[in-house]
Amino acid sequence: MKPTLAQTSKTMYECPVKPSESDPFLLFLVRQLQDLKRYVLALILCLPTSLFALILLLLLIYNGFSVFDLHLPFPAKSPAVPANFSPGNSAGESMKKGSSFSSSSSSSYSSKLAASVMYARKEEKPSVILKTQSPLLRKSRFSILPITNSSISRPRRARKHKRKRKLESVPSEVRPIPFSARIENFFAGNSTASCKFRFFMTRISMKSFGDREVLAMESLFKSHPNACLVIVSNSMKSSRGSRVLKPFLDEGFRVMAINPDYDYIFKNTHAEAWFDRLRKGIVDPGVVSLGQNLSNLLRLALLYKFGGIYVDTDVIVLRSFSQLRNVIGAQTIDDETGNWSRLNNAVLIFDKNHPLLYKFIEEFALTFDGNKWGHNGPYLVSRVVSRLSGRPGFNFTVLLPSAFYPVDWSRIRSLFRGPRDELHSKWLLKKLRQIQSRSLVVHLWNRQSRKLEVEKGSIISHIVSDCCIFCNSALYSL
Repeated sequence: MKPTLAQTSKTMYECPVKPSESDPFLLFLVRQLQDLKRYVLALILCLPTSLFALILLLLLIYNGFSVFDLHLPFPAKSPAVPANFSPGNSAGESMKKGSSFSSSSSSSYSSKLAASVMYARKEEKPSVILKTQSPLLRKSRFSILPITNSSISRPRRARKHKRKRKLESVPSEVRPIPFSARIENFFAGNSTASCKFRFFMTRISMKSFGDREVLAMESLFKSHPNACLVIVSNSMKSSRGSRVLKPFLDEGFRVMAINPDYDYIFKNTHAEAWFDRLRKGIVDPGVVSLGQNLSNLLRLALLYKFGGIYVDTDVIVLRSFSQLRNVIGAQTIDDETGNWSRLNNAVLIFDKNHPLLYKFIEEFALTFDGNKWGHNGPYLVSRVVSRLSGRPGFNFTVLLPSAFYPVDWSRIRSLFRGPRDELHSKWLLKKLRQIQSRSLVVHLWNRQSRKLEVEKGSIISHIVSDCCIFCNSALYSL
């Protein structure tokens, strides 16, 4: 009969050598060892749980020190050598280029700098510690001494890849050309013969040029083909403005649209302080369009800065200004005295830094009123010229109304009407010939004529046909 599994296990864990019953001493010794074993096990099992856990923990600590013995490799001691810095970025030169320091601040700065100096040891392979410390060095407050490529060797491929990513992540910044440089380059890029006249127009509005303004430009270049026109506008430097100017540029005319730089244009004039107070909210802009008042000021400052000719965008130029210098036109005259009673600023022709322009700008800044229409425009130039009448040092000429304003604003409608009968037809023909022979421009008084239609056979229809360049009759809805 074979023994069972339980019997076999019991037999395996018993002493393999069974003492002989004839040897009582050996049997006694075996029994004593078994009793001792049972006593020790019973003693251990009777111990408290916390004490038993402490014993196990001590055994584990001992076992850890004996089995997992740690050996930290410390490099051999060698004299510290400062990292190689580029000559242009040495500490001495950095101090020279920076601002001056007092003795106390200099000593504290030196101590902080000494604590922040990084020392590098030449190695065949870059250590992990140097790689992880490199970003910290760039962010450090006192890391003014950059490490060169020679102090830390890096794989060539990795360096090229990192440089390429850096160049791709930082887009190239193109600095805009300053306002003054753009205008000066525009004028300087054309010789005196090809840029004989410097014209300025302003448009401070959200709307770009329409048919009427385009006609004004055509008449300008028709009478002054060698002119240069600068349009200072916050709306013409756009895709719509580019489409308006493209036909002129394609024909070889010199025209440029540019956004206004008020800080530069008003600098070193009374307008500078006024505009600063306007931006701070100290100046009340009033109920009159601020764009209109800014245009009144811009034309004065532009001519004062650069000199030239200013014309409104609703002015149709009929003849050349080659014989004019430092002139302003009268809008009305006194029938009794024959002297002018009101001037206008729709057309101004002045040299650079002319003293009358300076007085105009000063008057604008000191007496600005945004609640009265014309107070900062036609009435302004009238006030200043009346005060300066007879005073030496101001060389300018006031032209008769027929030069720039052959038709007053109250009668501008008559230019848009076609002949009603034979008598009216004769009057229109006489008036047209008078304008063509005596007037240099025709001011359309945009405020009063914007909604008028150009009737067939009217004075305006004849003027348009004479002054247009592209002459698209379907284009003009003046």
